Amino acid sequence: MNVSIRLLEEQELASADQIFRLAFGTFIGLPNPTEFAGDSDYIIHRWQTNPQSAFAAEIDGKLIGSNLVTNWGSFASFGPLSVHPEFWNQGIAQSLIEPAISCFSQWNTQLSGIHTFAQSHKHHKLYQKFGFRLRFLTTILGKSVQHASSLPENSRYSQLSDNERTESLKASIQLTDSIYPGFDVSQQIETVEKQNLGDTVFLWNDAGLAGFAVCHIGAGTEAGSNNCFVKLGAVRSGNDAQKSFDQLLDLCEGLTVALGMSRLIAGVNTSREAAYLQMLSRGFQSQIIGVAMHRPNEIGYNRGDVFVLDDWR
Repeated sequence: MNVSIRLLEEQELASADQIFRLAFGTFIGLPNPTEFAGDSDYIIHRWQTNPQSAFAAEIDGKLIGSNLVTNWGSFASFGPLSVHPEFWNQGIAQSLIEPAISCFSQWNTQLSGIHTFAQSHKHHKLYQKFGFRLRFLTTILGKSVQHASSLPENSRYSQLSDNERTESLKASIQLTDSIYPGFDVSQQIETVEKQNLGDTVFLWNDAGLAGFAVCHIGAGTEAGSNNCFVKLGAVRSGNDAQKSFDQLLDLCEGLTVALGMSRLIAGVNTSREAAYLQMLSRGFQSQIIGVAMHRPNEIGYNRGDVFVLDDWR
């Protein structure tokens, strides 16, 4: 068996998506594995964001797996990593992780992380070979949203002028950098806008940017039909962080209703205890529970004083 690892090509995206659904659906035991993730999408927009960090595995010219790497400044992650079930347990997943590790080195990544199955020793053992270590559980939570306050003027990135967008991006970088040096998700804000995946809401106060949330909306995004999904949300740390976090969630609920969605979904690492408990108090309920693995085995921005929503899947 001659396995080749190379960049994933655009004409292969549909096949990569099918393999991804088949692999994950088979692993969790769905009756029809290809129905995994419904009408949400995790492959196309990540490839479009950076095709140089999307990798393919092939045998005899046939695509059998893929892995996509995401760069958030000093933090990076990879996934979804998927291999066709016919080729499981043959070292192919390990071969697809190797170029991801090379990306981390090229980007001078300070912390890398992955979200994986909490109950799967097989996955833990694989990632531990590359220096990842088990940390806290991460839960993906959701709540029904039927009514919400109207969004304030100039709170949506899509409605800002070019100058306002530039200033908002700069402010977002400063905010995330204050949480973890070099942490930068401004590319995600621009990706959501350019690829029409959703919108970003901004929370301002007298001191400047207090928080923001990058949201995917509806089918064909990471959200899926009728959902508003917070890809990354953050508020500035400090005495007012808990209040700002509540206000940011209000904005996310407002965006959910404004865009005709009925459910708000967001992920939070349970080491951010105050943020996690605040979401529960607002009626969010766990839908998926996984575990975060860090490389190196350091706390990063998964700290008790941090109010961040994210999803590394």
